Amino acid sequence: MQNDYQTFLKGKQKSHVLSGFDVDENELNASMFPFQKFIVKRALKAGKYAIFADCGLGKTLMQLSWAECVFNHTNKPVLILAPLAVKGQTLKEAAKFNVNIKGIEINNYEQLDNIDCSKYSGIVLDESSILKNYSGAYKTLILKLFEKTPYKLACTATPSPNDELEIGNHAEFLSVMTSQDMRAIYFTTDKELIKGDKYRLKKYAEKEFYQWVSSWAVMISKPSDLGFND
Repeated sequence: MQNDYQTFLKGKQKSHVLSGFDVDENELNASMFPFQKFIVKRALKAGKYAIFADCGLGKTLMQLSWAECVFNHTNKPVLILAPLAVKGQTLKEAAKFNVNIKGIEINNYEQLDNIDCSKYSGIVLDESSILKNYSGAYKTLILKLFEKTPYKLACTATPSPNDELEIGNHAEFLSVMTSQDMRAIYFTTDKELIKGDKYRLKKYAEKEFYQWVSSWAVMISKPSDLGFND
C-alpha cells in the first residue's frame, strides 16, 4: 500500500523539461568568472532555474547577464523584482559591469499591484527566499502572476536542506512541483519534537532529493563546488 502511494505521489511530479536556449560564452558579460558563465549558461538552457549561491559569488551580475540574454533572445522585456533596499544596488552593479539594461526593468516586490506582469518574457526574483516571509496570499499572487512567464530565474543564498518551505516555494515558482507534493515525497514529520510538527528530509530519499533539486537549481558555496578554481 505504501509503495502504491509513493507511486501515486511520483506520478504527480512534473518532470523538469529544458525549455531555454543555448548561448555562446562570448555573448555573456565579459566581467564574469568562468564559474559564473557556467551557471548562467545552464540557467538559460533550463529556461526556469534557481541559483542558490552564498554571499560574495556575484548573484546580481549573474541575474543581470541572464536577463540581458533573455531580452536579446525574445526581444521582450524582462522584469527583475528585488527588495526595495536592493534595487539601487542592482542598478549600480549594472553600471559597474557595463550591462545593457535596455529591456530590463528593475522594481521592488511591493509594486506588483502596479505592474502589468503579462508583458514580460522573463522574470527574476532577487533575494527569492523572501517568498517564505510573505503571507500566503502574497506568495500565491506571485506564483499566479508569473505562472505562464516563459523564462524564470530565482536567486538567493544557499538554503538549508531541511528548509522545506523555501525549497518548495522555489520549485513551485519554477513550475517543477508543488510544495505540498515535494514534502509528501521527500520529507517526513518529526514526531519527536515537543512543540509542533517539523519536517525533515527522509534518510532513504536524500540522494534522490538532491538529484531532483540539481535538475532545476545549482547550490554553491564556492567555485570549486562546481570544479572551478576558487
